[in-house]
Amino acid sequence: MAAQQGAPAPTTPQHESGYRTTIAEYPAYGDAERAVEYLTDHEFPVERVAIVGTDVQLVEQIVGRVDYGGAALRGAGSGAFTGVLIGWLFGLFNWVAPIVASLTLAAYGLVIGAVLGAVFGLVAHALQRGRRDFASVRAMVPSRYQVVADADVADRARALLARMDGGR
Repeated sequence: MAAQQGAPAPTTPQHESGYRTTIAEYPAYGDAERAVEYLTDHEFPVERVAIVGTDVQLVEQIVGRVDYGGAALRGAGSGAFTGVLIGWLFGLFNWVAPIVASLTLAAYGLVIGAVLGAVFGLVAHALQRGRRDFASVRAMVPSRYQVVADADVADRARALLARMDGGR
């Protein structure tokens, strides 16, 4: 889903009583997207259509345990990346031998950043005192998707979608 330059910002659709009305509802985003694609293929003015996810839930997927070793490893990884970047940037300002200086300072930055990152990772994990010994990824997930359209073109959109796959 890519935004186009110059396109108006999305507005909150008002269901049934406002300027937009629900023309179809689907359990999966792909189905709603397919419906809008069908409207596009039939020369419908899709700039007057929106896909709205409803009944949003926060889903936190647990990806694993975090112990002291894992905390140190994660800290070392992020510290090493930061150290390499900073060392490389400082090396670029050495006009005499920029490549050698960049590589040397990047290597020093890698080592120093990894050590400092591991220490900070361990300290941060120890300060948690076992309250959050797991890593997770959060996402907002809707359970249904409504295709809404401006009220004055909604009937035409419904008629087109009724012809899609025999009316669903």
